[in-house]
Amino acid sequence: MPESGARDFCQGCSLGRRAFLRDAALAAAALAAAGSRASALPVRFIDEIAARGKEVTYAIPAAGSVNFDKSNEIILVGAGKSVFAFDLSCPHQNTALRWKPADKRFECPKHHSLYSPEGVYIEGRATRSMDRHAIRREGGNVIVDLDKIYEEDHDGALWKDAHVDV
Repeated sequence: MPESGARDFCQGCSLGRRAFLRDAALAAAALAAAGSRASALPVRFIDEIAARGKEVTYAIPAAGSVNFDKSNEIILVGAGKSVFAFDLSCPHQNTALRWKPADKRFECPKHHSLYSPEGVYIEGRATRSMDRHAIRREGGNVIVDLDKIYEEDHDGALWKDAHVDV
């Protein structure tokens, strides 16, 4: 594991993290250029407000937004009246996931597994939905526990409950 503690999500991936960040930035620019015509969830890169141990604090994201915190490898999504915190990597082979704004879903660039904004598996080579982090609300913020990751097939009830209502 690298000294920074970051996992190598792109091992064996021909696209890599730089391509992921480039594509996410292009998607965000396309959304900004589309203005009021954009119907896709907006993409933003964020940093935590505070960190304490293995818990990080974020402002509650806007409804209908996808937020990437690359330093903590978290995707924070405001979907409907809920907020979800996902692991950045695809559960199939740990490749960094991408948001596809035109399709309103996540996609693994390596094997093209698809997921809903709520992280639910749609199709592809993956065998489960996106991994969710434990999350709780405190006032106008959400707290994400980086050490508590729930896999749908092993932690079904915890995975299902890993969101907050806003």
